[in-house]
Amino acid sequence: MDNLLPELQEIFRDVMDDPTLVLTPESNASNVRDWDSLTHINLMTAVANHYKIKFKLSELQDLKNVGDLMTLLTKKIEAKQAGTK
Repeated sequence: MDNLLPELQEIFRDVMDDPTLVLTPESNASNVRDWDSLTHINLMTAVANHYKIKFKLSELQDLKNVGDLMTLLTKKIEAKQAGTK
């Protein structure tokens, strides 16, 4: 999933209405302007819709940064392609 970070960046830019936002694997709510709890919900909903996957609350609670999200997404996408949950 080499294109995961650029895809996430576009989703984040759209949700946060910031076309200049640059994400890194270390990006998180502490170091990205306007990333609050409501924005987080909107971001996770947009990501789930984009990739047509579902997140469990426990999975989302374990995320510390965009890198963790990328790892989780990779697992979810691979499982979806393999036909498992």
